[in-house]
This record gives sequence, structure tokens and C-alpha cells, in this order.
Amino acid sequence: MNKPHIIVLGIGGQLGQEFQKISSAYPSYNFRFIPRTELDLQNVEAVNNLLLSFKNSILVNCAAYTAVDKAEIETEQAYRINGEAVGELAACCHKLNIRFIHYSTDYVFDGNSSTPYTEDALASPVNVYGASKLRGEELCARYNPESIIIRTSWVYSAFGNNFVKTMIRLLTERESIKVVNDQLGSPTWAEDLAHATMQVIASEQWIPGIYHYANAGIISWYEFALAIKEIIQSNCNVHPIPAADYPTAARRPSFSLLDTRKIVSTYSLNIPPWRHSLTACLKELQY
Repeated sequence: MNKPHIIVLGIGGQLGQEFQKISSAYPSYNFRFIPRTELDLQNVEAVNNLLLSFKNSILVNCAAYTAVDKAEIETEQAYRINGEAVGELAACCHKLNIRFIHYSTDYVFDGNSSTPYTEDALASPVNVYGASKLRGEELCARYNPESIIIRTSWVYSAFGNNFVKTMIRLLTERESIKVVNDQLGSPTWAEDLAHATMQVIASEQWIPGIYHYANAGIISWYEFALAIKEIIQSNCNVHPIPAADYPTAARRPSFSLLDTRKIVSTYSLNIPPWRHSLTACLKELQY
């Protein structure tokens, strides 16, 4: 019996690299990791030609434009990669009977809630990045209603550039740093998200729609930095500041906690607390 194929796009990013790392734990699947050099997502014909040989498989799209501040200037590129290209992938998968999993973000919300965002909460992004990801969600649902979309938040890992690795560098180089304390949410270890995705796939219970996934708990960026400081045993002084004192090109939602009950109940997931996962990631980074 042939093993099902899982095609992973966006393998240069944090989540894509985590899928490569954990793939050996899932020997009942054949993984195919497609680098950007092998497939231009903006070339519809190339996408179709590649996927033709993978009919009846599963496509996991980790590819995205993730430069939140640069997106305010590179608007067209952000919409092309996070919006139109996602719609084209979704349409191609629908035509070829390929199951499609796509990732979105807490940044589709405006941050004005005081309770965790459910999947059917009103999306109202406050920056270009969030708007481009919302466009991708809409096109995905339009062209392939059988898709699964997983929104996540504050992603970090041992790979690439992220808040955790930036904090490690600053906490070891400086005597004091300032970190925003009035933006609340939950971090997500990319390895946890990759395993959760595999649990969805392995369940053989394909229920399309939008799901939320993030590690359990709610903290500010400041509290996240304090936890990193404690675990790596840094002597750096960490000072809380309001977001207004740290202006960025793109606005961030002040509250973006995701309600994960739907994915937990549908796929019997056990989501680890954020601190547990942070400790595991830092151990991987040899702290």
C-alpha cells in the first residue's frame, strides 16, 4: 500500500523547518519538502504542473510574507503572496483532489476584544499584513471550501528570526532592555503547531473550516521576555513600556488571544502551556 504524500511549501520559514525536523516521527507518510527555488508561488502554471503529480495527497502551505512592518510599504507583494497566491493554491488543490491546509494569523483581528477570539469573531485587521492574510483566508474559502485554515499567534522556534531569539541576543548583550507590556496574547512554538497539524491529518477526520491554535495561557511581550530572562539566567534588567513608546510602521492589536476550544474538541488535541513549550525550545537552543 502506497503511503500518502504530504507536500510542504515554505520550508525556509520557521514552521516549514519544524515540519522537516519532526517528519521522521511520522513514518506512515511520504513527505516532500518544496523549496522556494523549486516553485514560484506566483507562477500559476508552475504550481499546477508540480501538483499534478501529487493528486489525492495533502498540501501544507507554510509559505507566507511575514515582514509585518515592511508590508506597510511592500503592500503589493504582501497581498500577492498572502492573498492571491493562496487562492490559486486552493483552487489548484480543489481541482486535483488535494487536501489543503493553510495558516493564518491573530493579526486578522483589531485587538479591541477583552475575551479570546473565536473562529467566527469579526475579522478587522489594523495593518497590511493582517489584511493580506485575511484576503488569503477569503480566497481559500472561496476557491476550496474543503480547506482547513489554522490561525496562530506569536510564532517562535529554534529556526529563523523571532522574538525569542531576539530576546536571547539582547538579554546577553545588554545591561537593560525595554519591552512592550500592553499587548496581550499567547506565544506558539512552531514545533507544537507542526505536531498539532499532523494530529489533524492523522485523525483521518477531515472537517474543513477555520481553527485557532496557540499555546495555552495569556501573557504580554514583557512577561514573555521575563520568562526568557529567567530560563537563560540573564542579569539584564527588563523594563515594561507601553506600545506608544515603541512606535512601529505597522500597528499591532493590543489583544489577540485565540480561543482554541474548537480545534481541541474536534481533534482531541492536548495543547501545552506556553511556558512548557518555551522551556523546551530554549533547551533545544542549549539554554
